[in-house]
Amino acid sequence: MKNSVYYHVWLIGPDSAYITRLCHRLSLNPDYLVRRFTTIALALAQRSSATALPDALILDSDGPEGLPRRLVRKLRERLPAAHFFVLTSEPDTETETDLLAQGISQYLVKDLQSPERLWQALAAAQQPVSVAPTKPEAPTDMLLGQHARMQQVRELIAKAARTTITVSVSGETGTGKELVAQAIHAQSGRAGQPFVALNMAAIPRELLESELFGHEKGAFTGATARRIGRFEEANGGTLFLDEIADLELMLQAKLLRVLQERAVTRVGGAQPVPFDVRLVVATHRDLAAEVEAGRFREDLYYRLLGLPIELPPLRQRGHDILLLAEAFVHTFSQLNKLPVRAFSEEARRRLLSHAFPGNVRELKAVVELAAVLADGPQIEASDIPFRTAPGPRATEAVAAPSSTTLVFPSLREQTLAIMQTSLTALNGDVVAAANRLRVGRSTLYRLIQSGHLRLL
Repeated sequence: MKNSVYYHVWLIGPDSAYITRLCHRLSLNPDYLVRRFTTIALALAQRSSATALPDALILDSDGPEGLPRRLVRKLRERLPAAHFFVLTSEPDTETETDLLAQGISQYLVKDLQSPERLWQALAAAQQPVSVAPTKPEAPTDMLLGQHARMQQVRELIAKAARTTITVSVSGETGTGKELVAQAIHAQSGRAGQPFVALNMAAIPRELLESELFGHEKGAFTGATARRIGRFEEANGGTLFLDEIADLELMLQAKLLRVLQERAVTRVGGAQPVPFDVRLVVATHRDLAAEVEAGRFREDLYYRLLGLPIELPPLRQRGHDILLLAEAFVHTFSQLNKLPVRAFSEEARRRLLSHAFPGNVRELKAVVELAAVLADGPQIEASDIPFRTAPGPRATEAVAAPSSTTLVFPSLREQTLAIMQTSLTALNGDVVAAANRLRVGRSTLYRLIQSGHLRLL
C-alpha cells in the first residue's frame, strides 16, 4: 500500500510515556511518517480528509477507550489495505483470535522488547520499494563499554550474526544476556523477521510446553482456541530462550527432539509444523556443572552450546560503569522531563567503588533513583544509595565509622521508590505510571493493594 515516498504510520492511543517512546523509536526511520491520534474516532475522522492514507496502523488497547470492537471493525473496513497491529499489556486469547480473524497483522504484548518487535514487524510488512529497506539498528547502546572483554563480546556478536549458529550466552544475572541476543538478531540477515524472547523461569511448568510449542483447541481445560508457540511465532527470525537451565528434564527431551527434527507438534495436535529459527539460549548457571549434577541432559547441552559468549560482571569492567551510568541517567531524565545532570567527582568515585552484585540492572536502578533524588546542579554521592557499603572494589581509604550508622535501601526498596515517584508525579494515574515504568498495570495494582505503594 505504499502511497508516497514515505511509509505512513498511524499510532492510535492515549498520551502516555510508552506511546511517546514508541513514536520516537519509529521516527528514527527517515522513511517513516508517523501521525498520532488519541482515539479511534479521531483517526476515523482524519481518514475522511487525509490526502495520504496509512500504510500501517498501531492501536494501543490499554487506554480508557479500551478496544471497542465496532470502531476497530469500522477502521479495518475503511482501511483494508493497511497493516494493523494491536498492543496490549494484558493479552487475552479470545480477543486475539477475534482480531486475527478480522485480518489484524499482529497482536503484541507490551514489554521491554515490544518496540523492537514492532519495528521488525513493520519492516517485514512493507512491500518492496525502489530503495533498499532500512535495516534496524542493533541495540548497541545497552552494550556500551570500552573494556577489552566487552570489545570481545561485540566481535563475537558480529561473527555470530553472519551465520545461523546457535549461540549460548552466559553471565551473572543482570549482565545483559537478552541484549546480546537482540544485537545478534539486529545485525543478522533475519533483522526484518520476528525476535521472540521467553524466560523459562517465569512460566509455570504446566504451561511451559504450550508456550514453547503451542496447543490446539480443546487440548486442555481453558484451551478455547488454537495457539501457536514461540517456535512458530519466531519462524524466520530469532528465538531467545532465557534461563534454559530451569527447563525440567521431560521438556528437555522434547526440546531436543524439536531441534533435531526442526518441527514442532502442538499440544493436542498430531501434525508436525516445520520452523526456521536462529536459537539463542542463556543462563546464569554453569550448564556443564548442571550436566554433571544430572539436572541437564548432556546431549541437549552439546546441541545448544554452539558459539559461547560469556558476559563479564560489571565489577570487572572498570570505567564502563561510568559510561553506562551516564547513558542511563540521560535516557531516564529525558523520558521523565528531568534536568540531565552530570555526576560529581565524588559520585563517580562512589560508583566505581561499589561491587554491583546486581550488575548492569542494579546500576540502572541506582542511577535512575539518583536522578530522582538529586536537587542540585549535579548528582552527588549522597544521592546514590546502595544496599550495602562499597565492597572489595574500593580503591580509596575507608574512614573510620562514625557514631551514626548509615542504612541504605535495598534494590527492592529503590524500585518501589521509583514506582511511587512516578505514581505521585502522575497524580495516581496507574495506567500512565505503568506505561512510563514499562510494567504491567496488574503489578502496580497488586503493590497498591498490599500497601507497598499508595495513591494520593
